[in-house]
Amino acid sequence: QRILRLAEMCRRLETEEEKVLPFYPSSLVEGEQRDAQRILEEMPAEPLARAMRDYVGLERFWQRFNKAKLEEQALERERAALSQRNRGLRELLRQYLAGISITPEVLSEPNPL
Repeated sequence: QRILRLAEMCRRLETEEEKVLPFYPSSLVEGEQRDAQRILEEMPAEPLARAMRDYVGLERFWQRFNKAKLEEQALERERAALSQRNRGLRELLRQYLAGISITPEVLSEPNPL
């Protein structure tokens, strides 16, 4: 019941795009999808695999979780790239301002422009 309440709370926070198309399309071709479905329907021999069948309902949760993790990593990489670009732009601005200003420090160094 707690998980269902949390799911309802999270559903309210979803964007329209997530409500309409919550998952990425499968990268498997049709034949591979049929094979995967057939394997999922077979009764597994290993005890751990049999126990995992009880949690098939959480598959959508793990898809969403993995999607969120991928987006988090993509945003982290984008943030790092933007941070690097920001440092470069600040350095260019510093050089420009040093080139147009006249101070004893600037006079002692070669003109960057």
